[in-house]
This record gives sequence, structure tokens and C-alpha cells, in this order.
Amino acid sequence: MIEKCVIAGVKIKQSRTDIDYEMEELKQLVEASGGIVEYSVVQEKDNYTASTYLGKGKVEEIRVLCEEVEATLVVVNDELTGSQINNLEKMLNVRVIDRTMLILDIFALRAKTKESKLQVELAQLKYTMPRLKGKGIEMSKLGGGIGTRGPGEKKLETDRRHIENNIHEIEKQLKKAKTVREVNRKSRLKNNVPVIAVVGYTNAGKSTLINSLLNLYGVEKDKEVFVYDMLFATLTTENRKLRILDKYEAVITDTVGFISKLPTKLVESFKSTLEEINYSDIIIHLMDVTNKDLNVQKDTTDEILKEIKATDIPVIEVYNKIDKTDISFDDSQGIYISAKTGLNIGKLVERILLLLYGASKTYTARLSYSDHAKLSFLENNTNIIEREYLEAGINVVFETREKMYEKL
Repeated sequence: MIEKCVIAGVKIKQSRTDIDYEMEELKQLVEASGGIVEYSVVQEKDNYTASTYLGKGKVEEIRVLCEEVEATLVVVNDELTGSQINNLEKMLNVRVIDRTMLILDIFALRAKTKESKLQVELAQLKYTMPRLKGKGIEMSKLGGGIGTRGPGEKKLETDRRHIENNIHEIEKQLKKAKTVREVNRKSRLKNNVPVIAVVGYTNAGKSTLINSLLNLYGVEKDKEVFVYDMLFATLTTENRKLRILDKYEAVITDTVGFISKLPTKLVESFKSTLEEINYSDIIIHLMDVTNKDLNVQKDTTDEILKEIKATDIPVIEVYNKIDKTDISFDDSQGIYISAKTGLNIGKLVERILLLLYGASKTYTARLSYSDHAKLSFLENNTNIIEREYLEAGINVVFETREKMYEKL
């Protein structure tokens, strides 16, 4: 079912918010959830109206627009209180949802694994809790459509205590999933395998980049991650093992995409998943170079990294999709690639190796003839340039990176 929608936002006069960008993004979110935007309405005000968010005149204008195009839903750009939603619905005679409900709805559609479904359900329940008061019998009219999918639909009519019990139960289940992840993480740390986290805006091409690296260096090349050209295509954290140039091991991690005004409850629910970023050795911040709002997206990602306290980890800024544009690039600002065609992936890999394993240098080692373990290590993990067999042992000249030499 394609649902006809009107989207509405408020631009506060003293605010530096880019309302045009936010409204365009809201339109994309509606489309990602299966709706069609008939009208986009913005009101400039000194402050939000406490009871209805928008001014009464603007509400009446939206009501007329809804009747004109037979819209069944109004989506508001900011998070609303339960009473604001109630008041707007009475005045407009259509369902009203806010940006948070819309994003939660998309997450409910996209969640595939048990853990991601639980995380979305937790966020929906925490969002619903403070909005239960005063809704009463009106809840029974939620019978489908955008903003009603996922666990939220069947939970909305339950009482507060039941929701609290559900929240407690879900948090227990998520704690178990977190324990499993911690065991896997400890195993990686024990084996000294460095971790690369790929972060960025939703639909920037993170999964495509990971698959490109897997095709070149993946230990299990058939384990590609899911790719689709839509917002929030993947919600799960995917870990894949790389062996670069047959010598340098690393684990690469795909993460949930970011978006401006990503609901706080959603960040909280996905925090255990996002924590994987904190345990990475380097972060690849991937951006879509073709997006006209690149700086807004960059700032959004930087803010979320601050929120999860991942600001001390070295970051490689990578600009993707250069195959789709003809603008000139400044290499000093970052690495410009096409994850789809593989263009400049080599430059990115070199930067990764430099940060994880240091610069490549030539070393000399003297080994005894009985030192099979060290010789085997050199043969498997370095480029041997020269061997000299002496009476006292073997002189080996080899090339490797600084941190690999420290391992030796």
C-alpha cells in the first residue's frame, strides 16, 4: 500500500538548522517506508507552539492540503509529545507521526536478525512509554500503515507495567547477545588481530566497500555482506576477516548507518552494537562525495562518534562514488575512491596498512639452523630479499612492516 503523506517542519528563526536538507531527508525517509510525499510544508517561527508544534493557521493549511490530495498521514520533522500528536490528529482528521516514529518504522521493516529486531522493539517501547498517558481508547485506531509496523503495533494497547516487563526482558536478552560478542572480541584481541570499523551515513556505500575488500583480500570470499541502494539496508554488525597481501590480518566491521536526528532511544538500543566501533584500531569514515549535503552528513557522523565516545581512534576519511562525478579532488583532504569499480582501493589499503602495521622497512636477522619457527614466520609473513647460509647460521634480509617486525 502506497500511503499519501504531507510532511511538515518548523524553522526556528535563530537556529542554524538546515531545514531544506532535513525536509529533503524526511521525504526520503517517507519513501523508504513505502509512502509518497504530496506536499512539504515549512513554517518559520520564533518558537514551537507548545500544544500543536505548528501554528494554528499552518495546521489549517495542512488540513486543507490533506483533503485536496486525500492524504492519510502527516509526518512532522521533530519529535512530538503524546499530547501534541493527539491535538494535531483532532485538528487534521488524519494520523500524525513524528520523525522518530518514522525512523523506528523503517528499522522495524529492515530488522532481520533476532538481535536487531529486539533492539528495534526496545527503542519502540521506550519511545511509547512516556506517550501512553492520556491516549486511552484512541490507540485502538492504529490499524496499519507507516509508523505502526513492527512490535509497536501490537504493544501500543498494553498497559505501562506490561511494557516495563517487556523492556526488562528484552534488555536481558540483549545482554546475552552482548556477552557472546564480548567472547568473540576477546578472542580477536588475544590473537592480536586488528579491527577496522567502517562508519558513515546510511547509503554511503559501506557494505559495497567491504565487499570490494572481501573480493580482494577476504579469507572467506563467499561471505559478502548485504548491499541494496536504500536507507538503512543493514542494521546488523557484520564482521569479516581479511588477509591483505597474504600477510597482514585484520577484521573489518560493517555498522548501522547514521542519519541526522537519529533518535536517542535508537542510539541507546543499538549502543551494544555500536560499541564494536570503540574496540576498533582504526575507523574508516565513508562519505558519499556526490551528496550536496556532504558537510551535514560528515558532522552528523562526527557527533554520533562523540556520543559513543569513539573520538580517540585514528580515522581515515574516505570519499566514495567518485565514478559518479567529474569534480576535481584534493588528495590531502582524504582518500577518494569508487567502492563499486575498485578505483583507488589500493591507496586506501596502503593507508590501512600504514596505520595498523607501520611503514615498510628492510631488516636483517641472523637465525640458527635449528630456529625453524622464526624462519617459517619470515617465509609466511615477510618478503625475503636475500638468504646467506653461513657456518654459524642463516643471514636473512627481508622486508616487512614495523609492527610485524615487533611480533618477530
